[in-house]
Amino acid sequence: MTIVKKTALVYCDNQFGLVDGKTAAGLVRHSEIYAIVGIIDSSLAGKDAGEELGEKKNNIPIFANLDEALSKLSDVPDCYIYGKAPLNTHICTKERFLILEAMEKGMDIINGLHQFFSEDQEFIHTAIQNDVLIKDIRKPPQLKDLHVFTGQISEVNIPVIAILGTDCACGKMTTAMELNYALNNQGIKSVLVATGQTSLMQGAMYGVSIDALTSQFVIGEIENSILQAFDNESPDIILVEGQGAVSHPAFIGSIGILKGSVPDGIILQHPPARKFRCDFPKLAMPTIESEIKLIEAISPTKVMAIALSHENLSEEETLEKIEDYENQFELSTTDVLSHGCEKLIQALSYYFPKLNQKNEHNNLEKIPVLEAV
Repeated sequence: MTIVKKTALVYCDNQFGLVDGKTAAGLVRHSEIYAIVGIIDSSLAGKDAGEELGEKKNNIPIFANLDEALSKLSDVPDCYIYGKAPLNTHICTKERFLILEAMEKGMDIINGLHQFFSEDQEFIHTAIQNDVLIKDIRKPPQLKDLHVFTGQISEVNIPVIAILGTDCACGKMTTAMELNYALNNQGIKSVLVATGQTSLMQGAMYGVSIDALTSQFVIGEIENSILQAFDNESPDIILVEGQGAVSHPAFIGSIGILKGSVPDGIILQHPPARKFRCDFPKLAMPTIESEIKLIEAISPTKVMAIALSHENLSEEETLEKIEDYENQFELSTTDVLSHGCEKLIQALSYYFPKLNQKNEHNNLEKIPVLEAV
């Protein structure tokens, strides 16, 4: 069955390629639901979105504003996506007018903020007038549809791997999506359980934006999503997207993920060049060593590999960090955007030999897999 993607214009003014523009960046890299036809960022107008992410040209143009985008695109896009993920919860007046204008042009509104546009009376009225839809990705299920933890996760007899990190906005979602794609491409049936708004916009079939849930249901919803994926898809492995960091004082998502998924292993994402927590300039970054100790102290699991973000690193510096971390921690280390997922797949195949039997491109012996200490 061929899925016809909806065309979408993504708003990310002054943030594309930066940490608060991670939703836009994720959609540019991959989406099963939307065909991204342009980005709105006045600071990068005229440039190519792929190149601005430090990747190859992808012919997704960046426009200065909505008017320019609509004047240059051959058709009005189906959707207008709010593609920023800021700490503040409410949009400014300028952004509000742009959303109203997009609806007046006939575009559905896709929103990943905690501010629910579908509960805004002016937005509701404008949507009805123009026969468009408003979709709030972070809006939680109704109370009757929420789940508490049951313990049935113990019946899942395949590897469940959580991709956690040392900070927020450090590449966990990207690594999870890339690894999920790479595993399936090699004949290992993998299902990704989403825990944030961007991966749900990208088309993850299972999961919920956990930071929008009442704490009572976070762990149960993670467990339930894994159980659904396990029962419906009969996968070889389930990946669970991480949120925040276990050590981060501002976010509790990773602790809920550890409890709800009871993971068999962890891939730890880390941005080596980052000195302070994203959006928290007074909070120093933790070390990989301290994060590993914390994760393994509160959950009966092991960190099995490290994935790096090459943020503010040259290619040479990235390679040096990969070598340093492999020597220091005896864990396979890579940067999936620059060097692919092969090391991660080999590490998983080492710990879970049944995966290696499924691998259609079996080359486990080509690169030694380092055993965790």
